[in-house]
Amino acid sequence: MRQRSFWLLIGLLGLGGCIRVGADYKTPKETDQPSGWEKAADVHEARTRGFIHAGDVDTTWWQQWHDPVLNKLVERLSRDNLDIRQAATRVLQARGELKVVASEGVPSLNWAGSYTWTQQSTHGFLTLAQPAPGANLQYQQYANVGSASWDMDLFGRIRRLVEAGKARVVEQQAYARGVALGRLADLVEAYLRLRAVQAQIHLTEQHQALVRHDLALVLARQTEGAANDLEVAQARGQVEQTDSALPPLREMQAALINTIGVMLALPPRALEGELLPIRPQLDLPVSVGVGVPSSLAQRRPDIMMADARLHAATAEVGAAKAAFYPDINLAGNLGTQSLSAGDFFMPGAKYFTLGPTVNVPIFEGGRLRGTLALRKAEQQEIALAYRQTVLEAWRDVDDAITRMAQLQLRYQHIMELVRQNRKAYEAARLQYRDGAVPFLEVDRAESMLLSSQVVEAELHMQTALAAVGLYRALGGGWQTMMATTEQRMIGNHAHESQIEHQE
Repeated sequence: MRQRSFWLLIGLLGLGGCIRVGADYKTPKETDQPSGWEKAADVHEARTRGFIHAGDVDTTWWQQWHDPVLNKLVERLSRDNLDIRQAATRVLQARGELKVVASEGVPSLNWAGSYTWTQQSTHGFLTLAQPAPGANLQYQQYANVGSASWDMDLFGRIRRLVEAGKARVVEQQAYARGVALGRLADLVEAYLRLRAVQAQIHLTEQHQALVRHDLALVLARQTEGAANDLEVAQARGQVEQTDSALPPLREMQAALINTIGVMLALPPRALEGELLPIRPQLDLPVSVGVGVPSSLAQRRPDIMMADARLHAATAEVGAAKAAFYPDINLAGNLGTQSLSAGDFFMPGAKYFTLGPTVNVPIFEGGRLRGTLALRKAEQQEIALAYRQTVLEAWRDVDDAITRMAQLQLRYQHIMELVRQNRKAYEAARLQYRDGAVPFLEVDRAESMLLSSQVVEAELHMQTALAAVGLYRALGGGWQTMMATTEQRMIGNHAHESQIEHQE
């Protein structure tokens, strides 16, 4: 009989880990994905073609501008940004939850020691029996017991939950990467806006000098009798209009510097020493590597998150199915028990128990079926959300390429407009100096030049922002950003493990 029980136990141990109910997860295949992004940039003007290529996406794309200030800001962002650090803690939380779930499938060991002193009542349950004559109703009991238990998880319920927990960790890692990519793009965009505003400030200050020089010229001509009060008023008005354009630009400059400071967890105006010196606008990228649509799943954090969610939901369906099957828990106790401290460690004081407990769900009032139906419905919803995420990712890239192509085309026309307006302004000044045209012509030409230069600076910024938006849509940049954060997380995790081991 004992041999049969022994071999039955060995058989159960052999079954543990062999059966896993439910389908194994596979990432859905998208059969209708585009083969490339060429159509998005297929504009009629040949000048805009070739600004994208099917090469690898540059994961350090901000370094192509060779701006040491920007590179330093990005480095500090990966280290100090609070949003990125908060997202990293969510990964640690998911890992902690995974440990809790995984512990259900690991044998548990416990030890307990006890001592009790008992005085039995002569009016209690002992009155139902006749104690031996002279029996001592006072006694001491010593107990020492070690217990072990193990849920054998024959049908994989716990293993499916562990699989879902691992997918949740991957989901939070993808979330952290998405936050890093978002903050990186936000920082570069704020920096580009700052340099564009400073370019407009520089242009306005240059025009301040021009309009004041023109006012001095008109006043000199008035002294000579060659200019009238109308022309003087027009020249003074031009000075006031130019001066009035500076306060809102400087307000925007201060706000953008503070915006960048907040991203680096700094108080207001902490970056003025670094960012107030005016620097030229960054050059536009010559050509952008956009990869192929199928590679988005390896770069876009939102697709990674959707894939991990679907993986977790699929595993949870398997866990719900496994709940219909019997569950076997193997438990045992080994210890000593004695009424005397002197006999506590004697061979006769030892006792042990060992045996499996089988739990078979017979009637649960519909709980198991309801849980399975719920998990299947959640899986279907998440599968649809995955499909939606992939479609939106394709759209984002296509829209970003199209926007950048059209902005580049428009920027080329604006640069030509500025050249023509500069020629017109210089010609008007020469003609006014010779007395061939009234000052109104100079004023009009000057206003058109300033307006077109401001538009040029703004469009330069918008084109650069479109490049940032394209890299954001392609999912490039978090790879370098997260390297520092993940190294810090690994270091913290190792330190915590060391502390746990010491404890």
